[in-house]
Amino acid sequence: MDKETMPRHIAIIMDGNRRWARQRGVDVRIGHKEGAKTLEKIVRYANKIGLEYITVYAFSTENWKRTKEEVGALMLLLQNYLEDYSKRADTENIKVKILGDISALSEKMQKSIYNCMERTKDNTGVTFNIALNYGGRDEIVKAVQKIATQVKEEKIEIENITEETVSNSLYTANQPDPDLLIRTSGELRTSGFLPWQIVYSEFVFIEKNWPDFEEKDLEEAIAIYQTRNRKFGAK
Repeated sequence: MDKETMPRHIAIIMDGNRRWARQRGVDVRIGHKEGAKTLEKIVRYANKIGLEYITVYAFSTENWKRTKEEVGALMLLLQNYLEDYSKRADTENIKVKILGDISALSEKMQKSIYNCMERTKDNTGVTFNIALNYGGRDEIVKAVQKIATQVKEEKIEIENITEETVSNSLYTANQPDPDLLIRTSGELRTSGFLPWQIVYSEFVFIEKNWPDFEEKDLEEAIAIYQTRNRKFGAK
């Protein structure tokens, strides 16, 4: 990796936990648990190599359609994950932020989210964004509603609405857009993940299922990114 051209922000669609479990003939909940171990390892490594932001797709608004047992297991896993991060906040130096509509989550989960974000808010290492109960279109709708309210309250004129206005109304306000989007398990779609923010991101698709993803895979994705010529629409 060339340290001079490192991406500032990497987004990851962590796909393949269930596929990993089914290939091994084990419960899908084991796949999610192994995926959580991989996530912890990758976030620590991202912090070690000086990445500024890492955003992961943990639970989409569509994931509620899965079985009650799987959703319950995922929520418990995420809650324990957040509580564990809160306990290690002073040693990890990782700042945790949640992107998504947390109002639909249980009170206990919401408490864990607020505690984790509060405990880690002053950390100076990588900002770790967890997209939880997140939907890309839902995020844009909420941003439009927020801007419409500002217009209604005469805090902003319609003709003064800009791309920056929209960006500042998203969950990722005040953060740079992802330079690189990684998706595991070989799927070639974005699944509603950060549709506004990834318009100029470089995409790297990896065949491995998420639980098998390693630090060297992150390094290779960054190396691929560094070979790209980013033109941002210019010739």
